[in-house]
Amino acid sequence: MTAGALVPPAAPRSARSPGAAVGLGLAGIVLVGGSVPITGLLDDYPLFAAQSLRYLIGALCLLGRLLLRGRSPGDRGPADRRQADRGAEDRARRGWRLPVPGARDLLALAAVAAFGMVGFSIFVLLAQRHADPGLVAAMVGSAPLLIGILAPLIAGRRPGRAVILGAALVVVGAAVLSGGGSWQGPGLLLAGLALAGEAAFTLFAVGPLRRLGAMATAAYACAVAAIGAGLVSVVAEGPAAWRLPYPAEAVALLVLGVLVTAVAFGWWFHCVSTVGADRASVLIGAMPVAGLGVAVLLGAQELAASALLGAVLVALGCVLGLGVRRPRRGGDGAC
Repeated sequence: MTAGALVPPAAPRSARSPGAAVGLGLAGIVLVGGSVPITGLLDDYPLFAAQSLRYLIGALCLLGRLLLRGRSPGDRGPADRRQADRGAEDRARRGWRLPVPGARDLLALAAVAAFGMVGFSIFVLLAQRHADPGLVAAMVGSAPLLIGILAPLIAGRRPGRAVILGAALVVVGAAVLSGGGSWQGPGLLLAGLALAGEAAFTLFAVGPLRRLGAMATAAYACAVAAIGAGLVSVVAEGPAAWRLPYPAEAVALLVLGVLVTAVAFGWWFHCVSTVGADRASVLIGAMPVAGLGVAVLLGAQELAASALLGAVLVALGCVLGLGVRRPRRGGDGAC
């Protein structure tokens, strides 16, 4: 296997269409939702040290792909090869260059990493100590509705009725699928903060996506998150947390870093930059559905009628929320 095979492919030209972008976004969500058995291999590895390594691997893959993208003509037609050759000559004159984030981008990327990645992990972990996992899952599953309302308001538009109705269906479906639950003490507040973190991952990325593109946004966010999680690990877990992973843990970290982080995040941000954060948000409801599907396939859970009903509601919400197209604005980032 070549080194280039370890980095996520750039979205092909055909993937710039809304339908293909939605497909990539859904695939990214399914990768994240179906990764629960992989994360289970890291139960004995310190949480934030693992998060830091995962995001570091993802950042290196994405940055490597950004540097290598387009340097080889590959399997293209003569005209495309000539154009790629000219692009390669231009890049050779400029040297290795990456999109440079401005001050606004750095602040937004720091928010994505702090609230949407590292903070989200902390809040979910703390919430599950004071609330049932089903309640936490149901709260986090409300993210499509929150994003569907806030994203257009931030952009100076009115929320679309179809998007809101679709997101509401997704939220209900996620709640039915997860089963809900009870809480004590700060459990509900912590679950709400986890919900805010889930929404922040997409909302704070909108500006960098427009200015830097999807792959660069994902790469820089992963780099910041790797540093942030590493600092949290040193303070909360101690230097001893940074031990060499066992073989199974190393495989899990590679899978999480390459597929669940670099590939999934790149595809998700491409989807957001193409169809908009509000419409893309309904796809988040596919995350618990993917987790359910993997659990059923592995024999860890039976397919209950309530879970099936929840999955159907999520699917209907996605269809409704994605059914109405919004006008594209110029400058949307894409990978």
